[in-house]
Amino acid sequence: MARRDTSRRPDRRDEPRRDEPKGQSFLGRWLRRIAVWSGAVLLLAALGVGAAVLVTARSLPGFERLKSTQTGQTIVVRAADGSEIVTLGPSYGKWIPIERIPRAMQDAMISVEDRRFRDHWGVDPIGIARSVMVRFERGHWRQGGSTITQQLARNIFLNNSRTFDRKIREAVLALALETRFSKGQILELYLNKVYFGGGAYGVDSAARKFFGHSGEQLSLGEAAIIAGLVKAPSHYSPTADAQAAVDRAAVVVQTMQDAGALTPAEAAAVDLKGVKLAKEQGQNSARYFTDWVLPQLDLLLPDNDQPIEVWTTLDPAAQHAATDAIQTHVPKDAQGALVSVDRDGAVLAMIGGTDYVTSNYNRATNAVRQPGSAWKLFVYLAALERGYKPEDKVRDEPVTIQGWSPRNSGGTYAGEIDVRTAFAYSKNTVAAQLGSEVGFPAVASMARRFGITTPINTLPSMVLGSSDVRVIDMVRAFAEVQAKGRVVMPYGIRKITNNDGEVLYSHKPDPAQQLVPEYVAAQMTDLMQTAVNIGTGRAAQIGRPVAGKTGTTSSNKDGWFLGFSSGITTGVWMGRDDAHAVPGLQGGTAPARAFATYMKAVTAKRPVEQFDTQLQLPQWQLEPDDEARQANPNDYFFVDPNGDIVQPGARSQPQAEQRDPVTGEVIVPDAGNAPGPAAANDDFLDRATGRQGQPAPRTRPQGATQHPN
Repeated sequence: MARRDTSRRPDRRDEPRRDEPKGQSFLGRWLRRIAVWSGAVLLLAALGVGAAVLVTARSLPGFERLKSTQTGQTIVVRAADGSEIVTLGPSYGKWIPIERIPRAMQDAMISVEDRRFRDHWGVDPIGIARSVMVRFERGHWRQGGSTITQQLARNIFLNNSRTFDRKIREAVLALALETRFSKGQILELYLNKVYFGGGAYGVDSAARKFFGHSGEQLSLGEAAIIAGLVKAPSHYSPTADAQAAVDRAAVVVQTMQDAGALTPAEAAAVDLKGVKLAKEQGQNSARYFTDWVLPQLDLLLPDNDQPIEVWTTLDPAAQHAATDAIQTHVPKDAQGALVSVDRDGAVLAMIGGTDYVTSNYNRATNAVRQPGSAWKLFVYLAALERGYKPEDKVRDEPVTIQGWSPRNSGGTYAGEIDVRTAFAYSKNTVAAQLGSEVGFPAVASMARRFGITTPINTLPSMVLGSSDVRVIDMVRAFAEVQAKGRVVMPYGIRKITNNDGEVLYSHKPDPAQQLVPEYVAAQMTDLMQTAVNIGTGRAAQIGRPVAGKTGTTSSNKDGWFLGFSSGITTGVWMGRDDAHAVPGLQGGTAPARAFATYMKAVTAKRPVEQFDTQLQLPQWQLEPDDEARQANPNDYFFVDPNGDIVQPGARSQPQAEQRDPVTGEVIVPDAGNAPGPAAANDDFLDRATGRQGQPAPRTRPQGATQHPN
């Protein structure tokens, strides 16, 4: 029988595993497991990123498509002849292929923005690590880890938010771009799309804006200045701070030397202070016009964000003539404004100040100033509508109205004269009497009817222009007289198209609306023509018929001339922004001369037009009841037999007993005609219908202390 071996065999569980080092701790085993799992996770992440990059790369637009993408809306504003006035929004210049971009420009950008551009795959781990180290050393971020490719991805596809999600997508897009395009294509896209400030995108736009020439002609110094802008375009802009731009460019040159793009000798030879910057163009008066029309796009094309072309009414030749006229005649230290419209309201020229670069405040559309005697347009319109005629007799003599005593310039009075002469020589006392007779509210109503949008007071002095107005509103009013009493709305945009030429908006004429009867406008034109021929506006003569009116405020603070000829209506204002007096400034001097200089130029190619001032009022229209229908009944005022003003609505109230001033008999209202104005007496009708050879002088009210023009 075999003997059993009863000795104890060694337990294999007590023996160390052959694949484990002797003495390996529990912690070591767990660290090893973590490393294995981390590697697996990283591998899976890499596979996921790789798949995302490949999918993204396949979905990216082609190179030509990326070239055509733009950031923001571009608005090209064109004049009436199609020429470009200004381009607003992003400016991209001309696309420059990489082989034509100066080597200095390429090296400067790579050195300062992404020194390892040609060595990484879109994301630079070394650059990121260096950025993190600087962060720990200095306590804040001093270097960005973004590569040129990442910046391109952000500019084209993303926004500038600093979220972690955006950084991940930026990295994936950068890797996809590197997979899809060559380094040369990426650099070409970047240099033609990166933002350099002042609305300039791309090296060509920046070169033209800051140096006045193509991006293909950049010198080393100019390239260094442009490359330095990417970090902070507004801070280092040469037009904002030339010294800051030069200092930043010096850093770029030193960086190029450190990167090996320049030798020390080449870097030392760069003369940054000798780089000539393009001078900002002075005047640029057309910008006053574009500042006026462009806000209208929000009403004409709401919610539009595509590139558009705005075709305006501005006439380049007229704008140039207007600029010269204001520059030539405006008094020293004063400002000038001019608005000129065609017969349909199309704005041909607009000057809002003597120099847009110095001051972009538009005095033609925004400033409110007293019009002086130019306001008499509305006084005489109201009087003519009431029945006055140019040949009617009035008296130029001292008067007092509600405690206010106007006076003429120089304190002289002409006695009995006709309405035409009173207007031509801008007699303040006569204007005050007419305003009092027709009613100051009626004058205010007439001004509102003719497009005055600013507040209007109804004090007696209002007849001499004590209410502030805008130049463009006054021009509109005079244009409506030229249009025979019909509405004229100034406008500046004829049509708006997209880049394909599709018309998105087209101006349509406003519905015809008669403000006053044609005969009233004709008589008003008669008065204004006389003012230019023999009166205060003689300096506005241009060798063809002109109708107009001067205006001067007290102490020579404002000077105006407004008038029309050959279908063009123009208004000129001059004065100081601080409303201080301008020595020698009167409406009949510098403003009238500027008007004449401008109008001679713009009417030269137009046929001479004679004014139709002979329109006769039909007899039936002279009856008070019919005349009342020509105006708003709520705004109309009547004259009772005693010559007193009857307010609207007053005729429905009980009237006190009235007696005829000649016979003394009690006047009994005609119940058959009630409600209505009191019947006019024979004297009033005789004067209104012209049956008397020598009409009696009108009731005289009161005047004001201001210049006669």
